Amino acid sequence: MGGASAGIGRAAAIELAALGANVTLLARTESALLESVAALATGSGQQHGYIVADFSDPAALAEKVRALCETRTIHVLVNNTGGPPGGPILEADAGAFLAAYHNHLICNQLLAQAVLPGMEAAGYGRIIIIISTSVKEPLDNLGVSNSTRWAVAGWAKTWANEAGRFGITANNVLPGYTGTGRLTENY
Repeated sequence: MGGASAGIGRAAAIELAALGANVTLLARTESALLESVAALATGSGQQHGYIVADFSDPAALAEKVRALCETRTIHVLVNNTGGPPGGPILEADAGAFLAAYHNHLICNQLLAQAVLPGMEAAGYGRIIIIISTSVKEPLDNLGVSNSTRWAVAGWAKTWANEAGRFGITANNVLPGYTGTGRLTENY
């Protein structure tokens, strides 16, 4: 579960744990991850964990997730990453697009590739990508995010087409305005 120390990622992790899933949280701040793990329900046999990783370092992220996949099969991957800073597209520099592209598209690819062998062997897997309603209609003051989310939506549809033969689905989730820090930051 990416971006699991706050907002939508944390809320989804709490709900998945309440439904009986073993949840591994992924975010860059260990203290926030520890708080999130403590908030997860623990039923019979449930085991939760976390990985400290920063999406701005894709190679380290991939290595940590591959190491986890060597110890167990991940059946459900939730790709969720905090959005890039808000602002008009007219003022965005190329670096902002590259950072967003790496944090969202490249890291999604690395995570999905890491879990693919286990899902393929199990004949089952779910890749859930939290993107944005901006793929339907661009949102004001989120120029970089609007552009990047379209790329991620196309990526997910391609994964669905190619991985479906292994019993793996890839689905985009487009949450609307949600009471998170990002909402208050941008509106």
